[in-house]
Amino acid sequence: MKRTEQQIRDEITLREASLADARRELEAGELTKLQAATIEAREEVALRDAYDELSEATASGARRRPTRRRRRWILLVGLGCFLVAVIVVLWTSLAARQPGNSVTGGVSLSRAQQVTQYLSEAQADVANGNVVAALGAYQAVLAISPKNVAALTQTGWLDFSAGSSNTSPTLVSLGIRDLRKAITYGPRDPAPRLYYAIVADSTPGNKTLARNEFKLFLALKPSSAQLAIAQPFLQQLGLSRS
Repeated sequence: MKRTEQQIRDEITLREASLADARRELEAGELTKLQAATIEAREEVALRDAYDELSEATASGARRRPTRRRRRWILLVGLGCFLVAVIVVLWTSLAARQPGNSVTGGVSLSRAQQVTQYLSEAQADVANGNVVAALGAYQAVLAISPKNVAALTQTGWLDFSAGSSNTSPTLVSLGIRDLRKAITYGPRDPAPRLYYAIVADSTPGNKTLARNEFKLFLALKPSSAQLAIAQPFLQQLGLSRS
């Protein structure tokens, strides 16, 4: 069910408030930098999706208004096309959830489409705080494409975060391993470098490594959202964003 523009705007307001709270609690010492970075990463993903949804909803509303003057048969044709589109979306969803299979046995998603579908599902799961489901989706991506940088980065970060929270050296090691792989396969991608730098800063005895990794991260021209996540670490390490 599609949400109204007001519902989407309400979510954006709540997500932005959550970001502001996390930054305020970090400054007050109520959150560690790792905890704040985790919250910011989750909220930035959710905000990006919400703004995209709002843009689509606004554009859709603008398109719908003039159609009220059209004749009835055009509306009926439009409704028929909409129903066909719904069926196609449902069909595609079922195929994506079961890689290699299809509803009729004659049509299946390509590997690239499956990867895109799983990555989209994982982002939604992260935004909703469902880490277990997100990890499952990212693992599904890696089963299809073992060198996928986005999946390696997010799996590494989620494993490291969980391992740090639960004092699990195994998960921490797995997370670091996947982040290193992501850097190897995506040397010009700022995302794995960012999270690897945060990991280094959060690990005792690795401040020099953290500084070097953040410098490399900054050289890769990261997005404003990535810079926002990095900002508390950059400040503590005395590094400039410019």
